[in-house]
Amino acid sequence: MTGLVLIVIALLVVVVVLLVLLLRRRPAPTGAAAARDPFRDTGEDALRGDPRTLKAGDLVEIRGTTYTVRGTLVYTEQSWSWAEHMLDDSTGGPKVWLSVEEDPDLELSLWHEVPGATVSPGPQSLDFDGRRYAKDESGKARFTSNGTTGLSASGTAKYVDYEAKDGALLSFESYAGPGEADRWEVGRGETLLRGEVRVWSQGG
Repeated sequence: MTGLVLIVIALLVVVVVLLVLLLRRRPAPTGAAAARDPFRDTGEDALRGDPRTLKAGDLVEIRGTTYTVRGTLVYTEQSWSWAEHMLDDSTGGPKVWLSVEEDPDLELSLWHEVPGATVSPGPQSLDFDGRRYAKDESGKARFTSNGTTGLSASGTAKYVDYEAKDGALLSFESYAGPGEADRWEVGRGETLLRGEVRVWSQGG
């Protein structure tokens, strides 16, 4: 009888030990969680907010001016994606956009719409507003729209980007539907430093 009791106690000890080991195990990270960029400046994100997480309703301060994010366009071209956030500073002026891209480092650009611009994309270089711009890249991307952007929930956009020698940017975007002539929206852009952008997330 004593021997049977000892065996039962030994089995119980083994079961308890196995349960403790199982509870302490943590599954190995997979997918995006495992592929974390070791050079990502998480300290800067904690101090100034993360532009990658911007959404409609958030506030973003750029070079001392505070904007509200009205809506977001997320573009996808093959395996590459980026976001453009429509900003509102309550002045009612031309559109202002913040572009957020990882290629692979974080790249931020501020864009101002140029209403009535008569210049069109196509040549390898073009002159606009006293600068000569060289073609940088072009393509067609799918987009999804969130918040207020003035566009449908999803669609296709063509883009042609130019850059001047001093770093000034010029972009053309067309959201014309199939069979329609391109109606190019022109934007003048400039690259932002990470420290020039501060984000206040409005919940969520």
